Amino acid sequence: MVERLVLDELWELFQQVVPEAPSRPQGGGRRRHGDREVIAAIVFVATSGCTWQQVPAASFGPSGATAHRRFTEWTKGRMWARLHRLVLDELGSRGELDWSRCAIDSVNMRALKKGELTGPNPADRGKYGSKIHLITEWTGLPLSIGISGANTHDSQALIPLVKGIPPIRSRRGPRRRRPRKLHADKGYDYNHLRRWLSSRSIRHRIARRGIESSTHLGRHRWTIERTMSWLAGCRRLHRRYERRADHFLAFTSIACTLICYRRLAK
Repeated sequence: MVERLVLDELWELFQQVVPEAPSRPQGGGRRRHGDREVIAAIVFVATSGCTWQQVPAASFGPSGATAHRRFTEWTKGRMWARLHRLVLDELGSRGELDWSRCAIDSVNMRALKKGELTGPNPADRGKYGSKIHLITEWTGLPLSIGISGANTHDSQALIPLVKGIPPIRSRRGPRRRRPRKLHADKGYDYNHLRRWLSSRSIRHRIARRGIESSTHLGRHRWTIERTMSWLAGCRRLHRRYERRADHFLAFTSIACTLICYRRLAK
């Protein structure tokens, strides 16, 4: 089970970002479970959508409580974001990232326990939820992610998301972090956003409210819609169960990392 969820190549990438285990100067205590077994348990929770208490210790070794404690520790150290960036670097060095066009969009998730960065969803009878904001490259691989309350307008996330694209390795030349062109729907139809993108030498294709149909724009935005369905493969993201925003963002980063790694494994 462990080797199937965390393949050897993925484990090699994990080892570059996983911090060293703390030492016990006084000695004694229980043997610390291996990081690979704990990561497999975390991936199992993310993909199956089960609770931490339902983690089968007989299959992984560590209990759900141990996996949750290590997950909290690694989330605090921003390990999942660094792992996502590392996989993107590997893809970029192989020429697997297409920067010619990028797309931006968001998806709503209902927050069952409310918590940080949640808000009443105007499209869901005011029930509390969160949004996952996403920028993908031309083939649908996620480059930058963020979360907000469900009552946050999509346009407010564009600038932070574009700024959040990390400098990614290229097959030739320097690292890259700016796409040539960005596609967006009518939720991002604001002149100040167009001016901001132009100031960064990013061409924009944003649908205009009351003027253009979304049909033609969908010819280029279908890739990000497909990526949203890929995110649904991480069943932990069907609903937001975490009260803490950093934990919810961590599961989103894990899902994006697995999406990118599947391309890397091919």
